[in-house]
Parts: sequence; structure tokens; C-alpha cells
Amino acid sequence: MQHGAWRGPRAGARRSGGGGNSVTRTQNLTTAQVLSRFTSGPDTGVFTDGSCSGNPGPGGWGAVYVRQGTVLAQEHGASPDTTNNRMEFTAMIAGLRFLGPAEEVDVYTDSALVVNTLTQWARGWERNGWRRKDGEVKNLELVREAYELARERPLAHIRWIRAHDGSRWNEYADALSTAYLRTEV
Repeated sequence: MQHGAWRGPRAGARRSGGGGNSVTRTQNLTTAQVLSRFTSGPDTGVFTDGSCSGNPGPGGWGAVYVRQGTVLAQEHGASPDTTNNRMEFTAMIAGLRFLGPAEEVDVYTDSALVVNTLTQWARGWERNGWRRKDGEVKNLELVREAYELARERPLAHIRWIRAHDGSRWNEYADALSTAYLRTEV
């Protein structure tokens, strides 16, 4: 996956994953449009999101690091053939990479799977040779990378945030994750 390299379906494509009715999904808003329309939610933290048009299908991911409403870093990328969960984990990996090992910050995702994997399940899977009780761990290479990054950043608090409820920076991460659907980020 290369940052911004792949351009897939444009207007009219549907996005899978996440709950709720995202205005960034239904209106395909750019990051500038998100900033002009939304003001609620936390104004400091790392916000990550993944998306997919079909599942599997083309997809994207986005991560933004903000402090008191100022963007410190952001990245996004896309893949022509992926799943929503792969994009969610890829976004989390990018977001964790923004942080140094001693930074204390909340890292937000609207993926309960990512939160539960990194805060509850991965420790046991690692102990069991990276196997679940009922079989393989899906997206193992991404899970392992995200878990290792999270362990190297013990002060990064991985938190769930409600999807698409107008939280400015979650909507912004969503717009980054769907940038592959537009000609403008």
C-alpha cells in the first residue's frame, strides 16, 4: 500500500464498515469540508479510521494526530483489494507510529474490533502462539504489528469513539480514509 498512490472508484461508491450514517460517507466530504462543518468531540488525540467499498473491495485508511485542534501529523492510503478490518488496523498502525514511546495521548478508533484486539485479546493470542481458541487470528500480520506498537507506547490509551456522530476529528479521519474515492483529500 502506498500513500495516496491508488485511485479507485469515485462518486457513488459505497463504503462498508463502521456503524451509523456518516455524512462523510453519504456526502463524500473532503477534510476541509469536515473542518468547516463539525466542531464537537475531543480536540486532542490520534484519530484513525478505515473504509472499504464492498467488503472485500477497494479501501482506504486515514490517521490524524491533533493537539488542541491543530493537526500535528496526518497520513492516508489505499488498497485496490482489501477489507474494512485490514484498513482499520492499517490506520491504527499509522496512528501509533505518530507517537513516541513516552507520549501520553488517547488514540481513537470507531472499530470495536481494533480496540478489543489490542486491549484485551492480543495478549492471550500471543501467549497461545498467535492462535485463537477456535482457530487462526485474521489479519495476523497487522494485528501483531499494531499490538507491538501499542506495547512500545504504554502511555497511548486506545479508545473507542462512536462512529459518525459528528465528532470533528473522527469525521476527519473518516474523510482521510475515503480520500481514494475523490480527487481532493
